[in-house]
Amino acid sequence: MRIVVTDDPAADAAAVIVRRLRAAVRRRGSATVAVSGGSTAPPMIAAIASVFRTESSLAAAVTVWQVDERIAPDGDAARNAGQLSDLPCAVLLMPVANVDLRAAARRYANSLPDRFDVVHLGIGDDGHTASWPPLEPSVPLSDRLVELTEVFNGLPRMTLTAAPVNGARSRVVLARGASKRPMVEGWLRGDPSLPISGVRRGGTTVILDESAAPGASLR
Repeated sequence: MRIVVTDDPAADAAAVIVRRLRAAVRRRGSATVAVSGGSTAPPMIAAIASVFRTESSLAAAVTVWQVDERIAPDGDAARNAGQLSDLPCAVLLMPVANVDLRAAARRYANSLPDRFDVVHLGIGDDGHTASWPPLEPSVPLSDRLVELTEVFNGLPRMTLTAAPVNGARSRVVLARGASKRPMVEGWLRGDPSLPISGVRRGGTTVILDESAAPGASLR
């Protein structure tokens, strides 16, 4: 695990993701990334979109999936999908408006690459990542690649499970704000009650602002 503390975590997270996508395109001719929603994601996604608009050949080689999504109608403000609308590349949205959500989750799982080049994650104030609820440990540990949750922070969710997240070639965790610091410290101490503790440390870069950063002894 690599921990980066910076004044502009969103821009630095975007830069790490773009570098890994470029490397994947050079090696394999295409690149895959899964992106989380949440309050920290929009500036990072905007920075990635800006690079893609400049590097059209890179954008043409990249496909974006969602890490998680709230189950709500298309166009609902609660959805993460709107955060991805300005990305000038292929974007595969989670089909959370379908009537048969279990079948929709299976179809989305079938669309996933064998291995993501990079997965972006955030950290909630309760220690969740993706849509792995603190009180539903069976969600990340499911043998499905895409799982459904009960109501979590107001709405049920569709989410990638631990298998595709931890099977990715790399992960970028982005967090900012003092409310995230106890969760980051708990993760680094190995607190099993925090869903973020289910994220593989090897191949993971954690990008934080100073207020979210753990004490020096944990870095």
